[in-house]
Amino acid sequence: MFDIGISELGMIGVVALIVLGPERLPRVARTVGTLLGRAQRYLADVKSEVNRQMDLTELRSMKEGFESSVREMQGEVARNAGEIHQEFESAWKDATAGLHGEPGAEPSDAVQGPTPYLIDVPSAKRLKRSTGHALPLWYRRQARVRTRALSGAARVARHRPHR
Repeated sequence: MFDIGISELGMIGVVALIVLGPERLPRVARTVGTLLGRAQRYLADVKSEVNRQMDLTELRSMKEGFESSVREMQGEVARNAGEIHQEFESAWKDATAGLHGEPGAEPSDAVQGPTPYLIDVPSAKRLKRSTGHALPLWYRRQARVRTRALSGAARVARHRPHR
């Protein structure tokens, strides 16, 4: 900041001692130190405020850039979704043309009734009770199907704390 060496500081101290005297010099030195500290804090606050403003303007510009790219992406996604929806509708109309008795359409060969590979869970539980090993072990554990029944006395003995 200032290019003041040891010899210049010593000269300033001697002149201050002669001009102010030994009684007032400590009080003036404290006042000057306090004022210099306040000035340094004020400059640091101004510097941090300027940095904050610069960061804020950078963040605003980044935010505007992100918002514009998001708007572009939303428009592109909406256009693509519209195209896919139109393609799906046309394919759906082509696929279901013969199902509703429309003229010029051939009857479909769709399988009627439930599909053979789906498992009906309630009937599977009934099946387990009747056969014993129809369901896999992992399913029985997950569904918490009991494999053994305990009597009341056996449950009490099992859960009684050991002494």
